[in-house]
Order: sequence, then C-alpha cells, then structure tokens
Amino acid sequence: MKQSKPILRALAGETLPTPPIWMMRQAGRYLPEYRATRAEAGDFLSLCYNPDLATEVTLQPIRRYSFDASILFADILLLPQALGVNLWFVTGEGPRLSTITDAAGFAKLKGKDDIHEHLAPIYQTVRNLAQSLPGQTTLIGFAGAPWTVATYMIAGRGTPDQAPAHLLKSEDLPVFEALIDLITEATIEYLSQQILAGAEVVKLFDSWAGSLRNNDFQKYALAPTKRIISALKLRHPDTPIIAFPREAGDKYIGFAKATGADCVAIDNSVSAEWTAQNVQVDGCVQGNLASRHMVTGGQALIDETTEIVKTLANGPHIFNLGHGITPDADPENVQLMIDTVRSCT
Repeated sequence: MKQSKPILRALAGETLPTPPIWMMRQAGRYLPEYRATRAEAGDFLSLCYNPDLATEVTLQPIRRYSFDASILFADILLLPQALGVNLWFVTGEGPRLSTITDAAGFAKLKGKDDIHEHLAPIYQTVRNLAQSLPGQTTLIGFAGAPWTVATYMIAGRGTPDQAPAHLLKSEDLPVFEALIDLITEATIEYLSQQILAGAEVVKLFDSWAGSLRNNDFQKYALAPTKRIISALKLRHPDTPIIAFPREAGDKYIGFAKATGADCVAIDNSVSAEWTAQNVQVDGCVQGNLASRHMVTGGQALIDETTEIVKTLANGPHIFNLGHGITPDADPENVQLMIDTVRSCT
C-alpha cells in the first residue's frame, strides 16, 4: 500500500501527472469543526496533549478535503516543554516560555532521553492516526529544527528578527552551541519515536532559518538538519524526510544534497520557475502557493496555483503553501485550490 501513496511516490523521486497535495496548518482555526473541538479541549496545550481530540482535529481536514497527507496535530514547542522549559500560550499573542540564556539555566534542562514520558500523548496520537487514516493518506510527523526551537527558548517568545538568539550566539557561544546540540539530539529521539508509532514521513520546520547569515546558516541550519537526518536514516532508512529552511533564498540550492533530505519545502519568497531551475534538479520539492490566496481566493488563486503546478510539472513535486494557512482563510478557497491542482492535467 505504501508504494501506491502519491506523496511517498513523489518523495521517492517520481514525477506524477498530478502533484499530491496537503497544506501546512491544515488542521486549524480556519475550520469551524476545529474551533468546536478546541473549545471542547479548553485550551491549545490541552488539545495537543489529548490524543483523542488531537486525533480528531488531525482527521478533520482529511474528511473535508481528502488531502493526500495528514500532518500530526502538535506544536514545535512541545519538545522544549519536554526538556523542562515552562510553556504557556497567551490568547491573541502566541507562545511564552521560560528562557534559557546562561549556563545555569541550561544546566537545569533534562537530557535527550528524558523527554518521552512527557511526550507519550503525542506518540499515542500518532498511533491513533496510523489506525484511522484512509489507506491512500500519508501520515506526516514533525518537529522544529534546532535553530528555530532555540530562538524561542532563548527569547521566551517569537520575535521578528530572532535578535535574542543572535545575541546569545555572539556573547556566550558555548551555551548557545550546547543548546543547539541538546535540541538536535532530543529531536532525533522525538522523531524516531514518532516513526516507531506510525509516522510514514517526518518534516523539520526551520521557520527562522532565513535570519541566519553566511557561515551561520551552514553551522546552525544546515549542519543540525544533516545530523538529524543522518541519525534518522540509520535507524529508519525507509522513512522520507522533508526539510523546510524557510526564507533560505539561494541557500535552498544544494540543501537536499548537503543534508540528505528527500524533499525541500520552499516558501513563496522564491518563484516556482527559480525553484524548478535551482532546487528541483536535485529531487522532490514542496510548495509554494502564497498563504494569502486562501484568504482572497478568486482568479488570482486559480492562476497562481496553475502556474506553480505547470512550472514544477517536470519533476517530483508536492503541492503546498509557502507557509501555514492563516486563521482568516476561507475554507471554500482551500477547496478551490485543491480543485485547481487536480484539474491542471
């Protein structure tokens, strides 16, 4: 059955007549059924850690849209919480964490092998999904990449330029690199457990990779990704891995070969034409419709979707957005996007 799943075929390097499709944050606030389940859970973290409800919201977009993949409903900040960081969410503002900014704070963190009891509900959600998804739907697990996770652990929140992480890197490099190393090792264990629980593909989200300049990109985005992928491939050689170094620009070129990723996800700051010429030559690419089209819809959505599909039609391609769908998106625009993708050939 696995070999017939469209996303697994694309990840294996096959060029398909119609690209498989899924959407980052496809389970989320733009769907009324998600909002109802979230209300039942009480708050976001309670939803993440309730396997039955997390399974339900993961399945909701599959029932509604028949996407080719379902991505585990969780959050990249569950791993730092498992490492001992305090985590909470402020309504309308996003996550807040206790900060790691010096050696004393780092010393209080748990080790990479001490995360699994805390994350056991997430693994149960993966097991539930492996049993519940339709036969043609691929199950994707995920984690945040070390640099992006570190930026939140250092700043205690999302920041526009990741300045606190850059500052720690310049002022206390040993602590910064120790934190990157710990997150890297813990991510290997976390994703390995997701694969053992039933994830067929895993994805690394490096949402803030674009703020790393020059050699820092190689050291703190590319190298940790390579380390994670190498370790996972040793344990799970048949599991494809998608890497998403968002806003990497020309550093997308060669990223798959350098890291061992089976697919590179592309944001919408680069064009499909550029991607075809510079990234798809190395294998599967995923992307890259601008998320705003899910809000505005109309002919612009149709035209841009068609252009992406046709431009990337000569190589392995998974259709997706260039970033996650936003809460103000119109569910009917999602259906229009899917219909457009599936009618292009």
